[in-house]
Order: sequence, then C-alpha cells, then structure tokens
Amino acid sequence: MTATPPRRATMKDVAALAGVSPKTVSNVVTGTFWVSDETRARVEQAMQKLDFVPNLSARGMRTGRSGTIAVALPDLATAYSAELVHSIVAAAHQRGLAVQIEETALAPERESELLSRARTRLVDGLILNPVRLEDSIVRFADQLPPLVVIGEVEQHRADHVRIDSRRAAADVTRHLLSRGARRIAMVGGDDDQDLATATSRLRLEGVHDALREAGIARDPALEVNRLPWSVVSGADAVRELLDRRVDFDAVIAFTDSLAFGSLHALSAAGIRVPEDVLLTGFDDVELSAFSAPSLTTIAFDRDALADAALSLLISRMDDRAMPPRSIVLPHSLQERVSTSGAPAGHRP
Repeated sequence: MTATPPRRATMKDVAALAGVSPKTVSNVVTGTFWVSDETRARVEQAMQKLDFVPNLSARGMRTGRSGTIAVALPDLATAYSAELVHSIVAAAHQRGLAVQIEETALAPERESELLSRARTRLVDGLILNPVRLEDSIVRFADQLPPLVVIGEVEQHRADHVRIDSRRAAADVTRHLLSRGARRIAMVGGDDDQDLATATSRLRLEGVHDALREAGIARDPALEVNRLPWSVVSGADAVRELLDRRVDFDAVIAFTDSLAFGSLHALSAAGIRVPEDVLLTGFDDVELSAFSAPSLTTIAFDRDALADAALSLLISRMDDRAMPPRSIVLPHSLQERVSTSGAPAGHRP
C-alpha cells in the first residue's frame, strides 16, 4: 500500500500557528509591506516549525514576477563590493527575493545583457552601480525595467541611493589639513579623462574644494589614477608618485583598497605612516580597522544603503509612474592611527 504524502503546509497554517493573518504571512514572504521585527520573527519561527516553503512559482504566475532581482557592480574583487553584496543579499532575503550578482567592469555591453534579461522577465528589477553615465544604460532609464542606481553617477532618470562623495572627499582633506599636511597626493583621480569615472571626478573635485578653501594651489603632479581600483593599482600609483620625485606629506586614496596598496608601497620605500606621511582611504571596509597602522577612512552604513535600494526597487516595481527619487546617506570620518600626529613629509 502506497503511503499518502504529508499535506504541504499553507500560509493559513503558518498564520494560525503564529497568531497572525494570512496577509501578514504573505507580507513576510514577499517583503511587499513593512512587518515589525517581533511579528516577522513569530512568522519565521512558524514557517520553520511547519517546514513551510513559499510557492514562488505560483506567485510569479499571479504577479508576472520571477522573484529575482539582479545586482551589478563594477568590480566584485574588492572588499567593498563583497561587503556591499553581503548587505544587499541579506536585505533581499528579508523581502523574499533571490539575487543574481553580476560584474560590469568598464564594459557597457554587460549592462545591456542585464537589460535583455530583465525584459524577458528573468529578473524583476535591477540595482546598478554604473561607472560613467556616458557609457551606461541609465541614460535610457525611462525605457528600462524597474531600476535603482547606487553610487556616484549623477543622474535624474532613475531612483538613486548614494553618499555625497564630493563633500566626503572635502571632509577627509580638511582632516589632513588640520593635521598639518600641505602637500597632499591623490590616488584615484587625475586629468586623464580616459580613466575618469563618476566617483573619481567627484572625489577629486572634493579634494580641490578643500585645498581651495585653505588657499593651497592644486598641483597635478600630486594626482595619479590607476584602474581598476585595486590594492595593486594603489601600490603602482604610489610608485609613480615616487618616480616623479615630488614631495608630499599625505596621501588620499579614493578607496580603502587603493589605500592598502599605497601603504605597502610607502613601507617598501622606507616611508613611515603616519610619522612621515599621513594616509586616508574611503569606504571603511572591515580590514581598515585591522591594517598596520589602522586606516583613517570615510565610513557609511552599507546595510542602510542596501535597505534603501531594495525599498526603492520594490516600490518602483509596484508603481512605474512615480517620479524618480534620490536618497543621500550620511557619511562620517573614521579617525585611526594612519593620520595621528603631524607628518614630517616625504622629500625626494
């Protein structure tokens, strides 16, 4: 005699066990509406106890959605990207969404591939971190599936979550000036427009803003950029500064990865941080607190960025007609050992 398979638990079963309505269970599963942490925990415990598996394929047939979004970042090899992806996946999971992760690098055609996937309903929406507006599909946002832009590309075509990179770069420059630095080198921005990205442009402008306030003239010899923004590129950039035989008493690296490479190259050249040269980064990745010396850097809440991006994307999926919205997240200067004291300065 064939055994009768056990009945699959339903949302009504979960609701009865958790003491909530089936609609509340649905909200927990889909992330469509806000649910308190206490209620969410009760529902999740009930789902686990009943071994409840949401029927996402059935939901997709009703809603026309796949339950999957795509997230595209320029360089997945960096510590910043790894930490940001972790936050986005966690935020998406809370809303019952699966995530496809893509790397776009400096290749616009990769963004176009994502667009094709979204149009064929393989993904419901996109979270995109473009490098430059002039190369990005963001220029055609009014023709795109639901889209949220993160990062520094300034645009008014799509929903956007960012920090004020120009102001943050000015803040870190003022910090170095307050420590006595006057010859500040920049790793991540220069006049080479072939290498310029939205981020490099804004952060370079921010440094220039603070220097101008202090009455210090810009010196292009102190500016160098290398792509991709990796540890290796940071080391190569500092070696180029040393080869130029320019004196400097501080280095602003436009990412923490660039700062770690800069630190290595400075140390290899016998230049001490912070005794000879002050050093700062940008992003406050986990390793920045554990480098030797620990790294002064610009910090912001990546979980808040992920939550804001997911909230905007879900509401955009529900209502395509609303005007684009922009969220600017706060940043702060995380002071550590790499800028303690006054620098002696490097002389060629």
